[in-house]
Amino acid sequence: MDEAQADTTTEGKMEALRRALPQQQPTLLALLAVLAVLFFLAVTGLSRAYHAQRDSLGDRWFTRGVVDLSARHYDSAVMEFRSALLYSRDNYTYQLNLAEALIGLKRTAEASTYLVNLWERQPEDGLVNLELARIAVEKGQTEQALRYYHNAIYAAWPRDQEVKRRDARLELIEFLLNANSKAQAQAELIALAENLGEDPSQQERVGDLFLQVQDYEHALAAYRLRLKEERGSRALAGAGFAALQLGRYPLAEHYLQAAVAENPGDMQSAERLKMAQLVLNMDPFRRQLSVTKRDQAVVEAFETAGRRLRACGASRGPALPTAAQSSLATSWTRMQPRISEAQLKRDPDLVEAAMDLVFEIERQTNATCGPPEGSDMALLLIAKLHEGN
Repeated sequence: MDEAQADTTTEGKMEALRRALPQQQPTLLALLAVLAVLFFLAVTGLSRAYHAQRDSLGDRWFTRGVVDLSARHYDSAVMEFRSALLYSRDNYTYQLNLAEALIGLKRTAEASTYLVNLWERQPEDGLVNLELARIAVEKGQTEQALRYYHNAIYAAWPRDQEVKRRDARLELIEFLLNANSKAQAQAELIALAENLGEDPSQQERVGDLFLQVQDYEHALAAYRLRLKEERGSRALAGAGFAALQLGRYPLAEHYLQAAVAENPGDMQSAERLKMAQLVLNMDPFRRQLSVTKRDQAVVEAFETAGRRLRACGASRGPALPTAAQSSLATSWTRMQPRISEAQLKRDPDLVEAAMDLVFEIERQTNATCGPPEGSDMALLLIAKLHEGN
């Protein structure tokens, strides 16, 4: 083959190759595309496997931390929650549990940093607000504590944690009572009572708290709800005391008798029962009281007030203004010969005059000689019961 023939052959092959390439190009592109997709899927699969492994490791550490937190092994829980966060730094639940473990270790400054960050992300989170309220209480930050407590009370709690809303309000009430903010505590108690249901133990607790704010009407209502579901000496004693403070002496006697019957060692209720019975026995204005019993009660009250006046004058003479002491003593002495059952029966108007003087003596001596006891206290309570009548 000469040189000219060789060149011709080469050119022919090149020409044939050039003609074949356009026909093969779609196949090559398709092949490259398939390879690219396979590569992408492989990378995606590897990435997912990597993240799944990280999530799995984070969950494992978190699960261990939850177990230790429940067991109050706070040191271990902190380490485990921190390990979990290495695999998921922004995990909200991990950070919240770490904050709780830090609070368990009294490392509130560190816990507060996490909680504030979480609050900024979800300001409606009830548990975060509750923990921030507790930290504010510990720091003596009253306004912040009130704000966070109210946020926790009105937060969106999960249904299985709804009881924590009630507990948050109870904590707030205890905080207000410790701060001697009784009016605010009373308002919170009323709101709590309206949404409490009829849980006997909770009604009893609320009744106790109402006694602390001296809201005896609501206290009595709470104790009655408690007793409607289940009897108990503490609730009976509380209801008796509330009724006593409200001047409902027959009701007080009823509850206090039951309280003492259930718990004979309750000396406080026993003393209150004696007072309720003294008031009932010494009150001459009770309904359905016979004239004879009424007159006997007036004579006894008059003599009791006279003894109180003399004892007060002897022990605190200068403490009672001379004019007032002299006036009361003179009035009592002048009226004394007329105070007998026979005279009272003949002159019914004398009953009110005698009792007006008795009540005035008890009020004056209470102001100058201090609170009375026994029959004198009963007369003072009777005076208060009939004020304005």
